[in-house]
Amino acid sequence: MAQPEDIGVETVKELAPERSVSPISNIVIIIAMQTEAIPLINRFKLSEDTDQSLFPKGVPWVRYHGTYKDLHINLIWPGKDLALGVDSVGTVSASLITYASIQALKPDLIINAGTAGGFRAKGACVGDIYLASDVAFHDRRIPIPVFDTYGIGARRTCLTPNLIKELNLKVGKLSTGDSLDMTPQDEAAILANDATVKDMEGAAIAYVADLFAVPAIFVKAVTDIIDGEKPTAEEFIQNLVAVTEALDQAVTQVIDFISAKCLSHL
Repeated sequence: MAQPEDIGVETVKELAPERSVSPISNIVIIIAMQTEAIPLINRFKLSEDTDQSLFPKGVPWVRYHGTYKDLHINLIWPGKDLALGVDSVGTVSASLITYASIQALKPDLIINAGTAGGFRAKGACVGDIYLASDVAFHDRRIPIPVFDTYGIGARRTCLTPNLIKELNLKVGKLSTGDSLDMTPQDEAAILANDATVKDMEGAAIAYVADLFAVPAIFVKAVTDIIDGEKPTAEEFIQNLVAVTEALDQAVTQVIDFISAKCLSHL
């Protein structure tokens, strides 16, 4: 197997020139949980796509859509698991709906909005809003040269210096895995990733977006402090509703900033 010259952090593929200079008009918001999605659906007055013709028959994925200012907004939620009736969280559903949304909707920009755990040691507090500068996986352990780097899948996200400055957002690295808790192996990988926040979807969405050269940004609201005193699941449930309100406000500010701008002005 030929080794690439640089097996460090992957960068987002070069965007088509017209995408960088034309105003953004078509946005896909990918969000994992219904509780996280409802405030944004109400805020932007989005309508549910009831004919379900956009996605393959039988999948639980749900599209809400509408127009806000000069933007066409599509919010995609993976829906409830067909057998268990819980939100279809995690990297598998996130990858599938990202792929399907890119194919069907051809977005100019993807926004992955959601809640996340944060690390007190990195300065995170409950309710903080972070824009991810980088994403990586922490639970894909492949201890073979080059495959190990592939497993980590580190990527830089779409650069948004003006957005960060205007909204005074916190910036940090995001680490993704398919478990809410954190094993010692996960913790070591998260530390190696230099992550401030931890979620269950971001790096998977970034991987698919990168395949199709679609820029993606990641807005994460902290529900629980991973290195704090409270059990993660307990603190997550306790703070979910309040933190989703903060997430709603932050995403609205991001959308307002994006309106009438091209990618190069973000």
